[in-house]
Amino acid sequence: MTPLSYAAWNGHEGISKMLLGWREVDPDKPNNDGRTPLSDAASDGQEGVVKILLGGGEVIHDKPDNDGKTPLSLAAGSGHNKVVALLQSRKVVAPCTI
Repeated sequence: MTPLSYAAWNGHEGISKMLLGWREVDPDKPNNDGRTPLSDAASDGQEGVVKILLGGGEVIHDKPDNDGKTPLSLAAGSGHNKVVALLQSRKVVAPCTI
């Protein structure tokens, strides 16, 4: 796990904010299972960290892990309804084709 994934999974909001402020930290860096910090926070119901990660605008909110599970499916499968609502409210912009 990356330091950000570990902080996200354990709900450490302050540490997550601090790490996101570092240029070297990639908020979408997956662990060996393909899970990103957002996936880790969502799967454990860490609503505050999910808000922080989504608020930065830099994370891919629907990136699947090695098993094809997205942060939304991980949160829903664990019954974390507030996290599900946060992820569902994320607007998806369709690519423009000209």
